[in-house]
Amino acid sequence: MNHKTKKRIKEAKRSARPELRDSFDWTKHNYHQTFSLALSTVTDNVERIDALETTVANFIEKYEKPYKPVVLLNAEHGWAAQEKWTLERLKRKYRNQKFKCGEDNDGYSVKMKMKYYADYMETTKDDSPLYIFDSSYGEHPKRQKLLEDYEVPNYFKDDLFQFAGEKRRPPYRWFVMGPPRSGTGVHIDPLGTSAWNALVQGHKRWCLFPTNTPRELIKLTREEGGNQQDEAITWFVIVYPRTQHPTWPQEFKPLEILQKPGETVFVPGGWWHVVLNMDHTIAITQNFASATNFPVVWHKTVRGRPKLSRKWYRILKQERPELAVAADLVDLQESTGIASDSSSDSSSSSSSSSSDSDSEQRKGEKRTENMDKDMERFLGRIGLNTEENINCDSGAEGDGMTHRRKKRRTCNMMEDDSSQSRDDCVSKERSSSR
Repeated sequence: MNHKTKKRIKEAKRSARPELRDSFDWTKHNYHQTFSLALSTVTDNVERIDALETTVANFIEKYEKPYKPVVLLNAEHGWAAQEKWTLERLKRKYRNQKFKCGEDNDGYSVKMKMKYYADYMETTKDDSPLYIFDSSYGEHPKRQKLLEDYEVPNYFKDDLFQFAGEKRRPPYRWFVMGPPRSGTGVHIDPLGTSAWNALVQGHKRWCLFPTNTPRELIKLTREEGGNQQDEAITWFVIVYPRTQHPTWPQEFKPLEILQKPGETVFVPGGWWHVVLNMDHTIAITQNFASATNFPVVWHKTVRGRPKLSRKWYRILKQERPELAVAADLVDLQESTGIASDSSSDSSSSSSSSSSDSDSEQRKGEKRTENMDKDMERFLGRIGLNTEENINCDSGAEGDGMTHRRKKRRTCNMMEDDSSQSRDDCVSKERSSSR
């Protein structure tokens, strides 16, 4: 690694994680030697289905409507990405293109050139390395060629946020790439959206928890996690062992996945999840609002993004009037039964005490019942029922914002050899809050 590359990486890390003051802070836990990344040690207890043999209607009925996580096989069938998305080929094709690897404390995106990041990936011993999580590749004249390498699986093409407009809609698709030990801390995806994550290279370790899991049970405190509180590897070191202890509540036992190359994970809205990269990984992930989860997404959008909801509603009224009618039927005073990872848009299911388990179970059942009634009323209103073959192919590519509610961090980089000030060299771009 040459001097210039080292300099870029150092600047990136300094801006991305200012709380880590020096190189010792980045490696002080020595996880590259002490944390096992052996694939044989990972539990896998989530169902797998073949995308070539499962109809859209069957998928909706068995997994999307009941909010049940599942792993899809062959959903990436025929993708050019399977050949093109290797570290060497990406480094060669996009070497001077900048990809986001974090946010600074002011919420600005700062990007690192692929050639520098690839070198970093191959050599880092950091406890929790920088992670490319780029949502703007589709708007860039060169990076948008990545869109040609994959296709949104049929199950997820009903992209209702497209009606909010490409510029108004929240971020919804990400090109993700990272070394071992990188990942995303435990979170729930925003606005009730569901997500899919298609892994092209490497292996990912997942833990998923039902929506009513108390956040204090699975979230790290500052005292426990220190300045690595929000990192995936910290979660697996501190919280995961607790989930395996006999005293851990059985109703909140995690679903676990070892995601392999070519597999696509479906994460229903409201599910807590944490993801750790076990080796060099390259993936694409998108969030989406569909006809199935629309009542929940609408409810949360009205509460969390009222201005966006008004614009979205006006366009839905023109383009999908049946959805505008369905939006009117959603009772905004009732809980959706689906938790949110923010205090401003959270249902009681994620924050209630577990001291009175019978009472909480009754509350949970009532929330589920209310959600089911809203869903049935909505599907009936637009002329769909559980027996019909629902075609979701009419939507555009993609889905909405995602998981990865990471600590704000930025790769504040000087991308040329000029002597201009650091502030002039910083590539800053205001990013949406996720």
